[in-house]
Amino acid sequence: MAVALIGSIAYVAYAITVRDPSQIPLLASGAVVLAIVFGALAAYCLRATWRAGLEDRGGRAMLIALVGGGAAIAAALSMAVAVILFLLASGPG
Repeated sequence: MAVALIGSIAYVAYAITVRDPSQIPLLASGAVVLAIVFGALAAYCLRATWRAGLEDRGGRAMLIALVGGGAAIAAALSMAVAVILFLLASGPG
């Protein structure tokens, strides 16, 4: 999961530096990958929170839930950015 997160962030950073007509599609595809990675992280944190709650570890469950919530927000933000960039790339009409 960490490799996918670091790789997708590096890809988006590379796409920001590209200065040609393919920049917007590159950024859009990078945002989609980021959304998938953050969504997977949120799902993992959901399961980890459930298990920590069953094991009566409230503090750990709360911490994991906060991380998972942040990942879910980041996934939604990344998907919104991807949709906007795809709409920009398709042009008017």
